[in-house]
Amino acid sequence: MDPDGVAKQFVDHYYTTFDANRTGLGNLYQESSMLTFEGQKIQGSTNIVAKLTSLPFQQCKHSITTVDCQPSGPANGMLVFVSGNLQLSGEQHTLKFSQMFHLMPTAPQGNFFVLNDIFRLNYA
Repeated sequence: MDPDGVAKQFVDHYYTTFDANRTGLGNLYQESSMLTFEGQKIQGSTNIVAKLTSLPFQQCKHSITTVDCQPSGPANGMLVFVSGNLQLSGEQHTLKFSQMFHLMPTAPQGNFFVLNDIFRLNYA
């Protein structure tokens, strides 16, 4: 397993899905998953998708600047840290953001799910 390759594939899939169909992100989370979105903690796949689909915009486009990853723990998890820009439909300026994912393998499929997800807008 190439951690950098897995991280890049995950990030591409996550943000492509977020930008096109946020409800499609549900299969990346489990009931033990937790999202901290701008300081608000949400647990469970259903609640996380409800939060993401209730955001006050319909369309957006993520532009990724950096993706850093590290192996995490004896269970072969991965930490993935992303920074980039978010362009909301109808808005002139982009918003800078950072997001951290703690990915855990799903046995025996060899895929990953998001155990922890922390999102923050970065204000200048």
